[in-house]
Amino acid sequence: MSEQALIGLAAVIVLGIAAQWLAWRLKLPSILFLLLFGFAAGQIMIGGDHPHLLLNPDLLFGDLLSPLVAICVALILFEGGLSLRLSELKQIGATVISLVTFGVALTWVMTVAAAHWILGLNLRLALLLGAMLVVTGPTVIGPLLQMIRPTGKVASIAKWEGITIDPIGVLLAVIVFEVILAGELQDATPEVLRVLLMTFVSGIGLGISAAWLLIVVMRRYWIPDYLQEAVTLMIVVGAFLLSEMVQEESGLFTATLMGIILANQKQVEVSHIVTFKETLRTLIISSLFIILAARLDLEHFQALDWRAVAFLVCLVLVVRPFAVILSTSEAALTWKEKAFLSWLAPRGIVAAAVSSVFALRLQQTNIPQTEMLVPVTFAVIVATVALYGLTAPLLARRLGLSQENPQGVIFMGAHSWARAFATVLKGAGYRTLLVDTNRANTYRARMDGLEVIHGSVVRDHLEDQVNLNGIGKLIALTPNDEANSLAAIHFMHLFGREQVYQVAPWKPAKGKESEAPRNLRGRFLFGEDANYSYLMDRMSRGSVVKRSKLSGEYDYDAFLERYGDQAVLLFVIDENDKLLVNTRKDPLKPKSGQTIIALVDEVEGLPAETVTQS
Repeated sequence: MSEQALIGLAAVIVLGIAAQWLAWRLKLPSILFLLLFGFAAGQIMIGGDHPHLLLNPDLLFGDLLSPLVAICVALILFEGGLSLRLSELKQIGATVISLVTFGVALTWVMTVAAAHWILGLNLRLALLLGAMLVVTGPTVIGPLLQMIRPTGKVASIAKWEGITIDPIGVLLAVIVFEVILAGELQDATPEVLRVLLMTFVSGIGLGISAAWLLIVVMRRYWIPDYLQEAVTLMIVVGAFLLSEMVQEESGLFTATLMGIILANQKQVEVSHIVTFKETLRTLIISSLFIILAARLDLEHFQALDWRAVAFLVCLVLVVRPFAVILSTSEAALTWKEKAFLSWLAPRGIVAAAVSSVFALRLQQTNIPQTEMLVPVTFAVIVATVALYGLTAPLLARRLGLSQENPQGVIFMGAHSWARAFATVLKGAGYRTLLVDTNRANTYRARMDGLEVIHGSVVRDHLEDQVNLNGIGKLIALTPNDEANSLAAIHFMHLFGREQVYQVAPWKPAKGKESEAPRNLRGRFLFGEDANYSYLMDRMSRGSVVKRSKLSGEYDYDAFLERYGDQAVLLFVIDENDKLLVNTRKDPLKPKSGQTIIALVDEVEGLPAETVTQS
């Protein structure tokens, strides 16, 4: 048994992370591969003379499975709460409230009707299934939004809806479950009222108390820095446990509220906790989907027929669009934004977990058709994740709400040569955004016709306050190496480590390592000697930024022959208009047909695309 348990645990981690990596490589939703790998792990037999399943969650975890899933979902919602900014509600608050109240009610009623009339479920199970399927969740909405990066209000609306709707949907499912067990609504009314009251009392009370406790111990330095993430994890789990002891299924509300409070307070810094939770979330989501998918029995899906397909079509083409359109009728949204929100309702881990838990509990009753809950729910999860994951990015681009593989650049710094770089890139058709704390620099950039912001690129949540459509890279060009590195770290989660760059501040002394570790900075720009001082000196002596098209007759060797060894290659635009940044460790090798942007010394007879220092 110990060897089988070891193999099962190893399979969860290996398959989960492998699925995440494969999804990243193929630019597809990770949940598709997680479900596929998990289902396969639950069907494959290994062991030779003593065959057993590669992964058998019920045997591996036993009675621990349900509480393990509950704690993991609470941590996911806590991490989601850390991404919610109350300042966003100034513009979208009414819309979000409408979606998670009126929209949830509409979704529930229409889903119940579809489950009863199309799937043929009895009314009690239809009510429960409808409650479980109102949720979307950050496990699927977050990765999709990160991949799509929609513009305008829809990103914030979808994020708020996806996170706050989970505890609401779970509470609704609990209420329906209590009614089912009671048999009659009038018999269940006192219990329903008690559940509602205790959920809100425990959720609000413990959520606020737990957040306050963490703020106090961090503000008074009662815990060392290296233990802050672990203590945060401890307090979240403790608050979740206490809330569950007060009222079952109220812990998700507690965890979500705690995350929102921590994200919006100003007394202590929680950015390092956010980073830790994002890493933990990836591991949790990977493991949970592998485990829950491995529990699926192929025989259960054989009971699904054309009615399941009709039910899915109804959810996608009728239920979600009607709920969004009616809920946002008074919202200041364009038809394109409403259309996008109508096509964004993938179900995730909460629906999978809740259906599994309630299915286990209902097995002890004599209610017919309970075996349909899990396969129908997972069919909806797989279908909606596949459908929305594959089509939502395309729809966003068609509606003008997103851009595929954005190539624009945020420049940290708006001094003279940063403006020169931005001007040439803008002339080549790329969006540029300069950010600087120096008002004189931002004024000159604005006079040059460049998009510029006065402030710090590393201030809290710049990416949430500024429209970054078309931007996919960060280039930090300030003389402060620590600030450049901090900006690179800040934007790694948004653009990816390979798309954050910073200028080297100086040339390391021979035989001495003076560079920050690679994981704590961006990729160093340009050539070996192209540090900040060198570039500043070149520009002050009259060097210019030049854009040149290479051809068979005028290749890169000819370019270097004309401008000499002092030419510094900055960027390359390939045949597909992809902007490539030259770096110290991975120097580019321009080819015929590409366009290069370089720093050169020639100043006489410059063409229009050449920019001098101003």
